[in-house]
Amino acid sequence: MRKIPATRAETVTPIKVAVVALPEVLALDFGIPVQVLGRNTQGRYEVHSCSLGGLPVPATGGFSVLPERGLELLEEVDTVIVPGFSQSREPLPDEVLNALAAAHNRGARMVSICTGAFALAQAGILDGLSATTHWGSTADLAAMYPRIAVDENVLFVDNGQVLTSAGVAAGIDLCLHLVRSDWGAAQGNRTAKAIVSAPRREGTQSQFISHKPLRSSADQPSDVGAAMEWALKNLHEPLTIAHISAATALSERTLARRFELHAGIAPMKWLSLQRVERAKELLESSDVPIERIAAAVGLGSGANFRTIFKRHTSLTPSQYRHAFAAA
Repeated sequence: MRKIPATRAETVTPIKVAVVALPEVLALDFGIPVQVLGRNTQGRYEVHSCSLGGLPVPATGGFSVLPERGLELLEEVDTVIVPGFSQSREPLPDEVLNALAAAHNRGARMVSICTGAFALAQAGILDGLSATTHWGSTADLAAMYPRIAVDENVLFVDNGQVLTSAGVAAGIDLCLHLVRSDWGAAQGNRTAKAIVSAPRREGTQSQFISHKPLRSSADQPSDVGAAMEWALKNLHEPLTIAHISAATALSERTLARRFELHAGIAPMKWLSLQRVERAKELLESSDVPIERIAAAVGLGSGANFRTIFKRHTSLTPSQYRHAFAAA
């Protein structure tokens, strides 16, 4: 699918999104794209819902959702999102499968949240791809559809045109990932702030974890929060875990353990992500030379910065700036 990044144009062309309600749709999953993309991106997405025949669809919890359109909506949109549904192991009507397959074949971006992956699998859209779903359903997905490389240890999988996620919170992560991919880091951060969510969790992070997910410094215990705030204030310095440890009066071992427990990520990996995120914001909002941005975010030389930035984003800094720079 052709993604539509922010450009220097004065107007924004919204990305058209269809949310497909299937029998016994999981209410939280259904609401995620409506809330994240439809209400908190300043008009960058045009989100509508649909179902077979445009009929009401039973949702978990004893109520029904009332989609706006029938499946013909899938012929008009850029992105199709299938939320989780309780009847995911049951055969879907041919009309549903044909509409999903047709949307995929014409180039629409296909996205599933939780057990919505079973619908994409039934339609043959996941054949030969890596995919995920809620960890409690990965074994069934793998057994029922052996042509899919099912990964139970990730939050979401991005194959380009086809993306799948684990359960509820991972659906939020995936929608924020879409915002970042389509509109850049600054818009992703604004949307995350609007929905009071962690700005970013990597898709490769394990979904079955005993620690808490990545949160901002304001949400952390005082010692971890202090470590984060100090590191962010000194982002331009070549910091090591020893520097952060000394500044916060915590031993390196204690600092690492508390970061893993409360932030869900190792200190230096968190720091690396903050450097790249700050670099994205500077590339989007300024015309500061690449070498100065590299120094400002503590990534050393321009060459080192370019290598690390491309590893995280698959783009060079110049390519990222060209795609996402503000008007």
